[in-house]
Amino acid sequence: MEGFAEVSRNRGKKTAWIPDQHGAWAMLTVPFLAGAFLSPHPGARHALLLAAWLLGYAAVFHAQQWLRLRRVAARRPQVARRHVRPALVLGAATALAGIPLAALHPWLLLAGAAAAPFVAVNSWFAHANRERALVNGLVAVVPACGMLLVAARLGGGGLPWAPAAACLLYFAGTVPYVKTMIRERNSPTYYCGSVAYHAVATALAACLSPWLALPFAAYLARAAALPGRGLKVAVVGAVEIVGSAALLASLLLVF
Repeated sequence: MEGFAEVSRNRGKKTAWIPDQHGAWAMLTVPFLAGAFLSPHPGARHALLLAAWLLGYAAVFHAQQWLRLRRVAARRPQVARRHVRPALVLGAATALAGIPLAALHPWLLLAGAAAAPFVAVNSWFAHANRERALVNGLVAVVPACGMLLVAARLGGGGLPWAPAAACLLYFAGTVPYVKTMIRERNSPTYYCGSVAYHAVATALAACLSPWLALPFAAYLARAAALPGRGLKVAVVGAVEIVGSAALLASLLLVF
């Protein structure tokens, strides 16, 4: 996953079992927690689904790294093979956590099938060694935010499209914004595109709820003011963690 997952990436730990795209964890957990706590009956089922969700992400991460490194490190196959064991073990752990839930709630299989095309696109980008492509990041955001709907439904609720849309607006915005802070920090095109996106997102969020205009206006301000200031990566990451926490709090308060 891209977006502000790019913020804390540590290239020196590529073979660690826990994926080093630390910012991705916020994108994985915030929509899920929002859906769980907005549902009528949050509980143990959510804990099991969250475990399966996070383990599944880690398994897919290692599988995609294996795909990528088979190509870019063809003369050193052992580099790619280091990701095989984590992918298999974490995949098995995902199945152990997910199969009991799927047996009780077969519709979860449909949710998994809906996410599969997005995972396939991300896997293609990994194979092509283009993980940091803008499109790849935006594609990864969709199933992550869709977990809000899954978590809400698991808790006996409906399908709260408005908070899911708010998550999509925020996390999609992190993709171009973080690029303006790191890899594309000298690109006027990325900067203008990021600011324009956040302006539109603020207007759309206000349509979902006038109260959402407040956090989204802050996201717009940071997209306009922070690029070009030479902030350290750790600071950029901290700002995004605060932004994610503010989004979760806003969703729980508004909806």
